[in-house]
Amino acid sequence: MYQLLFKDHGLSPAQISLLFVIWSATGFVLEIPSGAWADTYSRRKLLILGALISGLGYAVWIALPSFAGFAAGFVLWGASSALISGTYEAFVYDELTARGRAEYYPTLLGRARSAAFVANLAATLLAAPLFDLGGYVLAGVVSVLSCLVEAAVAWSLPEARPVDNARESTQAAFTNYFHMLRTGVSEVLTSRVVRRAVLLVALLGGFLAFDEYFPLFARETGAANGAIPLLIAGTVAAQAIGGALAGPAYKLPVATFTIGLVATAVLIGTGALGRSLWGFLPIAIGYGVLQLVIVVSEARLQDAISGPARATVTSVSGLFAEVSAIAVYGGFALGSIWFPISVLIAALTVPVLLTAFVVPLALAAPRSSSGAEAIDT
Repeated sequence: MYQLLFKDHGLSPAQISLLFVIWSATGFVLEIPSGAWADTYSRRKLLILGALISGLGYAVWIALPSFAGFAAGFVLWGASSALISGTYEAFVYDELTARGRAEYYPTLLGRARSAAFVANLAATLLAAPLFDLGGYVLAGVVSVLSCLVEAAVAWSLPEARPVDNARESTQAAFTNYFHMLRTGVSEVLTSRVVRRAVLLVALLGGFLAFDEYFPLFARETGAANGAIPLLIAGTVAAQAIGGALAGPAYKLPVATFTIGLVATAVLIGTGALGRSLWGFLPIAIGYGVLQLVIVVSEARLQDAISGPARATVTSVSGLFAEVSAIAVYGGFALGSIWFPISVLIAALTVPVLLTAFVVPLALAAPRSSSGAEAIDT
């Protein structure tokens, strides 16, 4: 409900979009450096730190409900996202590889994403009664507590990959850090398969900016605050289903995912232009299909990476995703001067449609059938 929190504290759609730009810009600056850090330090500890920082960001929103406070919270959230992005995917993939079970990565990633969306769905459904009971403050407190639970779960994870730079000299630690940074960036620049997969994941990740405007779209259709979380819950449930189907869909022909993105654009565009509460039905379906394509693309990117700087390579994709998201937020901020949110959401489906035709060139082949292709340069 944070978009509504901002609006109810007097922020305009343009100011809200500016906050989103600050959020993405923070991730942009920290994305690759944090990825290299994850390749030279304990990834489990970085996941714990990222959870704690995001909790601090929510606490700032509670304590300072103003544009400056919201901006500070987004800076913390952006730092948290940068620490976790790339780190999480590399952590899971390398831990499975260490146990000789890397082929289970697509299924595990899909299930993990689905579990996250189920938790998100539960939170979304709880938002209305929490808001009625204690307003934005209670919702914020529960958000902080959820971050503490996240940190505890990260702390409980095993870590087979031995990394302990605490015993290294400062100079050696920096040398190792910059080596991993160069190695990861070099793999993106020299491997055609990895480079294309990175750019595809980045484009798809940028389209997740859609959901930042769904609450504003719901209000535009006349929905009350208490009903908006229920409408958003439909899109979250669809994402959970899409993530769960990513494992079985992992080895489907590339044309399947091209058609999926075309369907995503049509469904979301139609739902937005309908300008009614019923529009959330096609929007949810389209968003679920988009999530399926994203998880498959991310899993195939991990299969394509052959070097040791896995988190750095993944973070390069995260960096370009932030660039894509910033372009979306900037477009919404500018477009909101002349057009309603519904039209702007529909307009965003145009680049989704164009990306569909990039999929045949950019989607990496599945692991089991593309060992040679995954290292093609």
